[in-house]
Amino acid sequence: MLNRLSHTQLLRYAGLFTWAVLGIPLFVFTWYLGPVDGDLSLGRAPRAAVAVAAYLAFGLIYWLITRRLGLRQQRLPDLVLLAALTCSAILVSAETGTGMGAILMMIIAGVIPWMVPVRVGVVWLTVQHVALVPVFFRFEGFTVGIAVLQAMTYVGYSSFAMVIGLIARQQAEAREEQRRLNSELRATRALLAESSRMSERVRISRELHDLLGHHLTALSLNLEVAGHLTEGRAQEHVRQSHTLAKLLLTDVREAVSEMRDEGAIDLSGAIRTLVEGVPALDIRLDLPDPLTIEDPERAHVLLRCTQEIITNAVRHAGASTLWLTIARDAGEARIQARDDGRGVEGDAVPGNGLRGMRERLAAHGGRVDIITGRGQGFALDIRLPLENAA
Repeated sequence: MLNRLSHTQLLRYAGLFTWAVLGIPLFVFTWYLGPVDGDLSLGRAPRAAVAVAAYLAFGLIYWLITRRLGLRQQRLPDLVLLAALTCSAILVSAETGTGMGAILMMIIAGVIPWMVPVRVGVVWLTVQHVALVPVFFRFEGFTVGIAVLQAMTYVGYSSFAMVIGLIARQQAEAREEQRRLNSELRATRALLAESSRMSERVRISRELHDLLGHHLTALSLNLEVAGHLTEGRAQEHVRQSHTLAKLLLTDVREAVSEMRDEGAIDLSGAIRTLVEGVPALDIRLDLPDPLTIEDPERAHVLLRCTQEIITNAVRHAGASTLWLTIARDAGEARIQARDDGRGVEGDAVPGNGLRGMRERLAAHGGRVDIITGRGQGFALDIRLPLENAA
């Protein structure tokens, strides 16, 4: 069963399990052991209610913040939830007079690498444990030095949990990258298979036209001559043979024309294979079936442009959803793409991927228009003529 779960699912369920198990001593402590003597004693009911509320809030926020862990870019609401998660853990320790909040921070440490960059995560981990020092100092018999040492101890535990979360994230990213590369290889293989099929059809049609058509034409001419040289019943059979030869020649020509007309690459299968290999990105694909392209080179350009669009959305835009529309008419193929990523302000500076896309399109008379803005995502409009200009 565990083998069916992804890294993020395992991390999420492990955190929820730890939170649930910690609830047993929390409820026992707050409801049956009563308040601890000292400055923290504000009465049994208020302490129990606040501690339990903070504990339940922690579980709810953790469930919300880890619903799509690793499947989307982190936005401001997620960081607010992360801060609320830290505050609820601190409140649990403050209201119970125990180190339960520090244990909850170990759960937070496991998801920090998925929420913020590593450097920010280290600072976040340190600051949230520094905030525990005043809480520990209020415990009975704790001095400032002991409170600091206690917080440092929990920092060590949380650091270990954070490293585990970081390794899980790196492994998940490596797995997603491998799946994406495999999908690109399978899509390229499908395109090569379509190209090979089309080339074979063209070769067979050419052979039929050049060899069989030539011989049938010669046979028809000879039978026509034989029809003038024969008489009687023999002449009738020669004329029938001449008619059959002409019909056979017509059938061969129709077959050759049909094979040439159907010699187009169906690009829909390769593109769907490419899209299915990116589970971390929700791709809304609008694609005709079949999507036939007569020129293998132009089919290759369209596939590579689609591949580059998906790669940019995953690697650079930090998008969670990509809307991708591919269509064609009599003289032009068009790709329209839009994501919900971070976008860029001002004119977009094309990298190697976009420059390579423009070069591929320009070689066949195509073009690409870029539409973007800070916080508005990234959009591309690609047009590729399907025939060479006169």
